[in-house]
Amino acid sequence: MNIRRIAVFVWGLIVIVASNTIVMMPTASANSSAQNDVRFTSQQQQIVAQLKTANVIYLGETHDRPIDRQHQLAIIEALFQHNPQVAIGMEMFQRPAQPLLDRYLAGKITVAELRVQSEFDKRWGYKWEDYAPILEFAKANRLPVIALNTPTEITRKAAREGLESLTAAERQWIPPLTEIDRSNAKYQQMILGSYRQHAGIVSISSKSFDRFYNAQLLWDETMAERVANFVKQNPRSQKVVIAGSSHIIYGYGIPDRVLRRVSGPKFTQKTVLLSLDRDLLTSPKPADFIWETVNN
Repeated sequence: MNIRRIAVFVWGLIVIVASNTIVMMPTASANSSAQNDVRFTSQQQQIVAQLKTANVIYLGETHDRPIDRQHQLAIIEALFQHNPQVAIGMEMFQRPAQPLLDRYLAGKITVAELRVQSEFDKRWGYKWEDYAPILEFAKANRLPVIALNTPTEITRKAAREGLESLTAAERQWIPPLTEIDRSNAKYQQMILGSYRQHAGIVSISSKSFDRFYNAQLLWDETMAERVANFVKQNPRSQKVVIAGSSHIIYGYGIPDRVLRRVSGPKFTQKTVLLSLDRDLLTSPKPADFIWETVNN
């Protein structure tokens, strides 16, 4: 989820509660994607080469920029050519949709049926057509696709009533509440800045912000748990995570929480921001790479 999506969600919750490398990419062409018209510059090729050795790669997007999806697919294609054991984790699908993704990948339902049965348009809200090529590539090449996100109903309830209000049935879709890590003060301040854009001057200790922040952490921890579990179960597979930039920037959201769950000197992660949301910048080096997507 990027900063714009956070802003929309913040406003919705207010209503409910009340009532090392930065690379600027030119438009030159060096190497084209097999599935779309994206052409890598020489600098982009160098980035991809460095991504090939990582266990987990995070591709942070701006959800309303279709070009980000085109570049995500191009990067996935390039990684697949190096290592065919690639898996794709997607924030866009909520965890209960995993059986539907599996059925689609196995050819048991169509892509149109996946869209309807997963309630993609209702639960995600951005253009299906932007993400469909990634799903089609995964199906054609028998790549796993992992539904990462928390069910909307659970996130909203947590934001409205608090984490402790969740029932046992609801908690099956999230990590144990003891794993919700609130210790990153910088992340809390970053999210508070976004919250204040719509809620006005709000104290960091206010109940409304506290519940909203818990909901954000619930997203992060749920997705991190899914990524970490897959890594442990599939050590030879390379995991590509597609999520909004706010979950990836500075490593605060998903990456640090995966690292907490997966230890070992050989485990490596790389973060890439497909486009830079400068509203989120609080200090230098927001990611390992900033891949400025541009039209070719």
